[in-house]
Amino acid sequence: MFKAIGKYARAVWYLATFRIDKASETLRSNPGVVSANYDRIIEDKRSRINQYKDAISAMIAQEETKKQKVSDLTAEIERLEKLKAGAAAKAKQVAQKHAGNPEATRSDPEYQKCQAAFSDFTSTLSEKQSRVAELEGDVEQLMENINRHKIQIQAQLRELEQLAEEKHEAVATILSAREEQQIADLMTGLSQNRTGEELRELRELRQKASAKARISRELAGLDTKQAEVEFMDFAAASQANSEFDALIGLSNEAPETEPKDSQATRIPEG
Repeated sequence: MFKAIGKYARAVWYLATFRIDKASETLRSNPGVVSANYDRIIEDKRSRINQYKDAISAMIAQEETKKQKVSDLTAEIERLEKLKAGAAAKAKQVAQKHAGNPEATRSDPEYQKCQAAFSDFTSTLSEKQSRVAELEGDVEQLMENINRHKIQIQAQLRELEQLAEEKHEAVATILSAREEQQIADLMTGLSQNRTGEELRELRELRQKASAKARISRELAGLDTKQAEVEFMDFAAASQANSEFDALIGLSNEAPETEPKDSQATRIPEG
């Protein structure tokens, strides 16, 4: 028993699911719904493209920032190169003052100052150059990524335009297919749409109107005949009444109830 109940419940559920699926399919195939769904998809895609543009804009901003850092570091490197060259020139001047004596030159505080400055400039210069090389690598990579994303976003924009065209084509195709189906259904007698029903109602109304008009014409003819019969009956009755009035002396006209030769055959009174 419980197994039978379970089978029945599943059958009902399958039937309900089938009806829901068919209703959903019918709703989705409605031209207005199709158009609205395309609009939603187009709007979502346009939103993603705008986000994509924002991301590319951020990458371009990073590229510009790194380029500016490279430019600033390049100017700093040029300045350090000059400072380094100046420290070396001054140390050379100190060495000349000591007639090229290495020990005296190295012991000179001015020489030591130039030597320390030269070493510091060299170390700083090396760091700046490494940083510039790193930034230039980043800028090159960013440019490659930006160019690749630009190509992709151009493809996305073309696809967006194609979706707008596809929307109109899809709606037109659905409408055309629906009209063809309705015509085919009408020709095969399988049409269940409202248009066919309205045509049937209009044809029935036309037939009823024609029938009413025919009945009215027929009734109008019968009324005329009936009126003629009534007039004839009235004329006969009127004539009989006139003769009766004359017979009893209510009329000035003498009744013609007996023939003229009746005088010859009348029996004389005794």
